[in-house]
Amino acid sequence: MELTCFKAYDIRGQLGTELNTEIAYRIGRAFATFLKPKKVVVGWDVRETSPELKDAFAQGVLDFGADVVDLGMCGTEEVYFGTKFLNAEGGCMVTASHNPINYNGMKMVREEAKPISADTGLADIKAMAEAETYAEKAQTPGKLTVIDNRAAYVEHLMTYVDVEGLKPMKLVVNAGNGAAGPSLDAIEAALLAKGAPIEFIKVNHEPNAAFPNGIPNPLLHEQQPVTGKAVKDNKADLGIAWDGDFDRCFFWDEDANFIEGYYIVGLLAEAFLAQRPGSKIVYDPRLVWNTVEIVEASGGEAIQSVSGHAFIKERMRKEDAVYGGEMSAHHYFKDFAYADSGMIPWLLIIDLLSRKQTTLKALVEERMAKFPSPGEINSKVADADEAMNRVEAAYKDSAKKIEKVDGLSVEFDEWRFNLRKSNTEPVIRLNVETRADKELMDEKTQELLALIRQ
Repeated sequence: MELTCFKAYDIRGQLGTELNTEIAYRIGRAFATFLKPKKVVVGWDVRETSPELKDAFAQGVLDFGADVVDLGMCGTEEVYFGTKFLNAEGGCMVTASHNPINYNGMKMVREEAKPISADTGLADIKAMAEAETYAEKAQTPGKLTVIDNRAAYVEHLMTYVDVEGLKPMKLVVNAGNGAAGPSLDAIEAALLAKGAPIEFIKVNHEPNAAFPNGIPNPLLHEQQPVTGKAVKDNKADLGIAWDGDFDRCFFWDEDANFIEGYYIVGLLAEAFLAQRPGSKIVYDPRLVWNTVEIVEASGGEAIQSVSGHAFIKERMRKEDAVYGGEMSAHHYFKDFAYADSGMIPWLLIIDLLSRKQTTLKALVEERMAKFPSPGEINSKVADADEAMNRVEAAYKDSAKKIEKVDGLSVEFDEWRFNLRKSNTEPVIRLNVETRADKELMDEKTQELLALIRQ
């Protein structure tokens, strides 16, 4: 039986056919057989099927003979945190994040919250689960413990912000009816207990498996006005929204403008380098000039990595980098087991705004003007390879530099672009940026799209 729910970095599948409790149990048995853990941390998101899938996965681990620590309904990063700080040898978050409502999935890690991808064990787990060639049931099954680890998680989060230095701020927080609400409440309580002058305006705050306001995915254009309107209506200083398992967060400035993740990477790099001068920062190759300039001006070292959480985390560990950021709104932190978090970024941002006594708009407006970009643009093509080759041929003779770290990156004196193929569909993803020239940005974007889509 082929299990089609296994992807490159995680598990995602349509409920009933690609993923059910029987398959979840087999994955749990195979996961434990592969890792041979003593203890595994599990958590689950707000989706209706998440508790039963978690129970089935956990039973597979227990039957292997390993103990299971159940964190309850939480965010993916809380499983990462629990795996590292509870000294477990593995962790599994049952979540489909921003996938359609008839999907669910799993994100699995090994000790220290290290990712498990197809190259580092996921393919082996898949093969064992398909063939049911995992270890025999243990004579003594493992022990299941349910704990609330949120207080320890929130205590750790507080180390990223100088609470006493925070200026008064009003924040719109949109949990999208996903898993973020309860964790936000705990963070709010911790900040207020320390005297932080922060007011929270909560939108779609209660977890709701029916997702009455749509699957939480702030990248969808139809969802962005909800947070923006709340910022305007409440005269807030900042808007923040999360996806379903809150491992990504998105920002709006005080004028309700949605801020591309690219510019947030630069701000977070600056925030870390203000606290830890000389540190290394890892970034992805899609848009780069803004990040590199900020890192170098702040006395840090900018290091480029292939996109994707497994690659970013691996490079950060190798380089001992303090922070890694992707324009897709994934942000990674050394002190957080090199894992991604959707809560640490906004804490760092409010800390930076307080230190500089400024606004988000003031910080990003200058950077957006200096390195304008239209954001990532997707194009469906009949033959992705042919389209990539056509674009490279058109520019290779005039380019200042060509790199193939991740797709095709082509650089000129005043503009550059990155073109990447999707791993799952005949789609090409284009990113363009210029040096303070919006007209050139528009011209080259249209020129490239015409070439790609011909």
